[in-house]
Amino acid sequence: MFDWLVQNGWALWLVVFLLLAGIEMLTLSLFFIMMSAGALAALASSFLGAQLWLQIVVFCVVALAAIVFIRPIALSHLRKDPDERSTNVDRLIGHSAVVIEPVTAHTGLVKIGGDTWTARTRGAAALPAGQAVVVGAIEGATAVVDLPGTSFAPGSPSAAAGH
Repeated sequence: MFDWLVQNGWALWLVVFLLLAGIEMLTLSLFFIMMSAGALAALASSFLGAQLWLQIVVFCVVALAAIVFIRPIALSHLRKDPDERSTNVDRLIGHSAVVIEPVTAHTGLVKIGGDTWTARTRGAAALPAGQAVVVGAIEGATAVVDLPGTSFAPGSPSAAAGH
């Protein structure tokens, strides 16, 4: 049996890799995936003809290096504040925009960055073309805008829908 493992070390490392990756899928701790990276490196060294003792050393070194150096970086990216993880339209909130067509409480167009968005205001006041505004919320495909320096009141319909 031991002779078969020495001759077919790749099979052992493949099983170890799959087991560790499976455990990682259950725990989501980013610990077992680092160890599975070590098993993958040992699998590669097995294919390159390394002795079993060297494959074990490669497994240990790569797994330890991944745990010490890569895991903390990966965890810091996963544990960012919600504001730092904003994506897509959430990133537009608070950005400046320019009114292209007059914006009222029901209709209008603004340019945010290089994109044209349908827009509306919170209040009854119309904003003329060329006016600089700030995006306060995104409701569907419509930007809710207001003059710079104004803020959306907590609990208002626009603030609730736009975060």
